[in-house]
Formats: sequence, C-alpha cells, structure tokens
Amino acid sequence: MLGVNELLQKASDGAGLDDFGEPSFREGLERLVSAVEREAALNLLGEGLIEHQIVELLTCRLEVEHWHAMHPEIDDEQIVKPLIGLGLPRTGSTALSCLLAEDPETRSIRAWESSSPCPPPETATQHDDPRIAAQVVRNAHMDALSPRFRTMLPISATAPTECQHYMAYDFKSQLFQAMVRVPSYVRWLNHEADATPTYAYVKRVLKLLQWHCPPKRWRLKNPSHMLFIDALDAAFPDARYWMTHRDVAKVLPSVIDLYAELSRPYTASLDISWIREMNLEWTDLGLHRVMRFRSEGADARFFDIGFMEMQTTPFAVIERLYAFIDEMFSDEARIRMTSWVEQNAQTREGKHEIDLALLGVDLDAVKKQFSFYHDTYGVR
Repeated sequence: MLGVNELLQKASDGAGLDDFGEPSFREGLERLVSAVEREAALNLLGEGLIEHQIVELLTCRLEVEHWHAMHPEIDDEQIVKPLIGLGLPRTGSTALSCLLAEDPETRSIRAWESSSPCPPPETATQHDDPRIAAQVVRNAHMDALSPRFRTMLPISATAPTECQHYMAYDFKSQLFQAMVRVPSYVRWLNHEADATPTYAYVKRVLKLLQWHCPPKRWRLKNPSHMLFIDALDAAFPDARYWMTHRDVAKVLPSVIDLYAELSRPYTASLDISWIREMNLEWTDLGLHRVMRFRSEGADARFFDIGFMEMQTTPFAVIERLYAFIDEMFSDEARIRMTSWVEQNAQTREGKHEIDLALLGVDLDAVKKQFSFYHDTYGVR
C-alpha cells in the first residue's frame, strides 16, 4: 500500500491542486494508513480499492478548498436549524430519510453529491448533472462487489445519503471500518479523536452545496453522530434531532451482516468476530453518549420514533415530526412521499436473510447489555 506522502502526492497530481486546507485530517489519515498496513490483511483487490478510495477523498478535499479559495463568499452561507437523524442503523432511519428528502422545500445530501461535491451543484442542472450517471456506474460496481447489499438498503444515485464521505475528508469517519479491519484506528476514533474539525468541515461542504442550489432547510442523517454528539452540537447548535428506536437484538445481527458483506471483497480472511465486537462497542458507546447528552438539557430537541410505528403509520409519524419542528407538511410533500412509498414497494429487492449462527450473536446477551437503552425508551 502507498504511504501517506505518496497518497497525498497522487491526489495532488491528479487534481492539479496542492492546498489541502487545515491539517486536521493528517492524524486520521496517518492512523488509518498505519492500521491498514498492519491489521487489515487485504487481498490485492482490497489494497487497490482502499488506495483508490483514500485518493478520491483527498482529491475531493483539494477541490473543496479550491472552490472556497476562488469564492470566499461561500463561507458566508448559513446552515440554519438542520433536522438531523441519529438513530441506530437498521431502525427504519434510511426509509425515513428518503421520505423526508421528497419534500421539495428541503435539502439533503444526494448520493452523487456525496461522491463528488465539486463543482458545486447548480439549481438549473441538478436533475441532469452528469455526476448522476457516474453514480449509477458506481452503484453498479458496488453491486458487483457486494451482491447482497441491494437487499439490505434502498440505494440510488439521487437518494439521500449520510455525511460519512464528508467526515472522511477529515479522516474521522466510520466509512473505513465498514470495509476493512482496522482495530487501532477504530479505538482512536471512538476514544481519542477530536471530531470538532470534522463537523466544521462537513459544514464547509454543506455551504458549498447550497451556495447555488437551494433550498437551505437541511435534512441530514448519520447513526455515527451519536458517538460525536458534542462535536456535532458545537457545529450545529440550533439543530433539531429525530431518533429511531428498535430492539438492539434485531439491529445488531443486520448491521454485522451488512459490514461483513461490504468487507468480504477486501480480504481473504474475513474476521466476523472483530466486526461483531466492534459494532457492539460503538453501539453501546454511542447510545450512552447520546443519552447523556439528552439528559443534560437537550432532550426537548429530540423527536423519538418507534420502529413498528414507522413501519405501520409513517405519515402519522411525519405529521407529528413536522409539528415538532414547527414546519408545514405541504400537500406536495405528502404526494411525493406517497409516490416514493409506492415505488419503493415495487422496486424493493429480495428479503435480507441473516444466519445468526454464522455471525455468532448471542441475542440474550445483547438484550441484557442494552437493557439500559430499551428501558429508557420503552423499546420492545
């Protein structure tokens, strides 16, 4: 695998740019590269994939800095009262995020913008931007690498997605642990890393995206925000939150299976036990941190949603959510959301089957470990 300086040089040569901005990203990049070299046991394909991914992320950072340098007025953009989802994965949060993104008066991070935010999108061309077609090709490559992935999550080039890529521009993101075995990097990320500059950079990219492509009422979602809730709050002090809830014994097997599917192409020695324990740890840590944050005065900023409630009466949930944030749930938004539900039902891939024995998950132990969470929010 290429070293840090070689990766930086490769990105710089490819982009024809050399200003990476503030150096906050260096520690995460160095720790990631070190962990990959010592711990990941990559095959040849995996080594090529992770190198390509790191160079792409560095290239995007160079381009973001380039646009900000050419147009300093971008920094004057304001991100006001974003609505942020941070429930656990596999709790209906992706479907809710997709529904909320159908409101034409709101803004989300679309998959093609996540992969390539520069040049900044323009209102006039946002629906036929050539990066949409490029994202379709990316998705096809992902399907080829991880064929079961499409049964696990709704995915399209224009669908809303998480800000993991933008966090990865600062190299403090769960993006990497979903694909490669990097225990030392994950320990650092969970317990030592300062995510304050990470979210400042996410905000920097959001300003770029809305500069010439409003609206400016953001709808964001990312389960890993729970781990870094204090840094997230520092960047977005007026944010409101929704949090989806589900029995963790239902959540974790699905998450572990998802990570295994994404990781399998990268290595000939897939470590299921590490994937399992890593997910148990960050879930426990994230829930404790967000519950502590809520108990210290932020609880009124949270809107809670039960998994079955979202599955059976989604529009009743959305109506209450709009009332919670004091915004109008328009007829157009409802019509578009209804259309999304109908289309998703027609195009949904096959059932996501899980082999609990293969994953080694002790469901009784999981229920016991997370009783603190289940009891607090009435999760059954």
